Amino acid sequence: MSQGGSTDKLNTDILIIGGGSAGGLLAARLSEDPACEVLMIEAGEEATDPIIWIPAAWPALQGRSYDWDYVTEPQAFTAGRAHHWARGRLVGGSSCLHAMGYMRGHPDDFAPWAEATADARWSWEGLLPAFQANENHEVEGRDSGPLTVHRTDAEASPLTHAFIAAGARLGLPRLQGHNEGVMIGVTPNSMNIRNGRRVMVADAWLTRAVRARKNLTIMTGALARRLVLTGKAVEHVEITSRDGPVLIAAGKVLLCAGSLEGPALLMRSGIGPRDVLDAADVDCIFDMPEIGKNLQDHLLGAGNLYATRKHLPPSRLQHSESMAYMRAESFTEGGQPEIVVGCGVAPIVSERFEAPAPGAAFSLLFGVTHPTSRGTLEITGPEPNDRLIIDPAYLSTERDRKLFRAALEAARTIGQSPELAEWRDQEILPGPLETSAEVDAFIANAAITHHHPSGTCRMGKDDSAPVDADLRLKGLDNLFVVDASVMPSLTAGPIHAAVLAIAETFARTLFDSRKGSLK
Repeated sequence: MSQGGSTDKLNTDILIIGGGSAGGLLAARLSEDPACEVLMIEAGEEATDPIIWIPAAWPALQGRSYDWDYVTEPQAFTAGRAHHWARGRLVGGSSCLHAMGYMRGHPDDFAPWAEATADARWSWEGLLPAFQANENHEVEGRDSGPLTVHRTDAEASPLTHAFIAAGARLGLPRLQGHNEGVMIGVTPNSMNIRNGRRVMVADAWLTRAVRARKNLTIMTGALARRLVLTGKAVEHVEITSRDGPVLIAAGKVLLCAGSLEGPALLMRSGIGPRDVLDAADVDCIFDMPEIGKNLQDHLLGAGNLYATRKHLPPSRLQHSESMAYMRAESFTEGGQPEIVVGCGVAPIVSERFEAPAPGAAFSLLFGVTHPTSRGTLEITGPEPNDRLIIDPAYLSTERDRKLFRAALEAARTIGQSPELAEWRDQEILPGPLETSAEVDAFIANAAITHHHPSGTCRMGKDDSAPVDADLRLKGLDNLFVVDASVMPSLTAGPIHAAVLAIAETFARTLFDSRKGSLK
């Protein structure tokens, strides 16, 4: 990295904004070319809190200094509640906070991506090499990627094994993991855990050897304030660092700040819906109405709660040990899942309910895999500390509400099965529900985020899509968006695997286009 006329001006070949999952992978992959200078900036610091690496401690990480801790607008269909959205503010990003479940998704999840972009790279088959390159499957002994994908059969709770047996008796296939293209069925979850410790992206990709590369610089405590444009390019990026303001110019700027901070930075820079920018007192340079639109997230009902007949030992993993994916009206039908029921080896409930003591109850979580509700993200001012208006529009479609009812019914069917009789004493929540209005009221109070915000800079070939199939922001030559915001629609399960595959595919495209060199 070279300096300009003063220490507050920097030049680099590639600037990565955001040191989370996509940014960390790209920093490692793109710095493989020793002739290419790569600078990654991260608003937070390096991970140092020791409990980050304790899998079962993940709920206690929320709200700490390294959590952005966003809050949504009150949601009409979740009983007027505002939801806290945990997002990682540290190197490794949200891979330091989430629950470590690793699921590629169903092949049909990616067909809309390929159709939207008219590009086979974003199909299941097109992304498969990236998934395989990223993964290290310990049990199966295949693939040699950086990220541990650990099958948890041996460590799973006896309650989890009973839950799996219950699903199998009802007709769900007993799967050997969720990552082979079949998702309908029941299995212990695969997790990013190695030797009893969380494996975050920084552990997997930003190793000591990678960090020692002379062409890679990681700048922490550096918050991107604004992109400064000249013509059809980002001339430089204004950074607020612990040492003061910094200007960084780069041949390529990769925006990897996530589905909230990414579009917010674009809007603060004058790129976004004109009406939103006008209201925020930001001059509109590029009127792009869809930036900040198409906001999506998974919800889980927390939960269908049962008192135990005997003490339930704590999870040796991260509490939610198995996810059963299925169609809404049949335990035996195959294809793309519609709903999910998860086994919680703990009394997991929303803030609206009082949880029993640990060991005295378990929860069955329930949700919709492909919600059709779409929300929005807006800025309120030109500075990074100006409040974001986050409105996911949870459960705003009748389809989502109908499927959530089916998911609750499926959870209760599994919960009452004879296979769980050894553990089940009685159902605590929801209790008797006489009408559909009572069902909806319980779901509204039980719903919590599954921490999968996405879609706010969707890729597509249509004129309104902000990002093209190469992940280039339309209208600019050197700005690319590489994170969950480009996803046109959600995958069936946790989105982390898909985000990493997006980043790996982008890296491969850059190398291929330059015949192995990024310069």
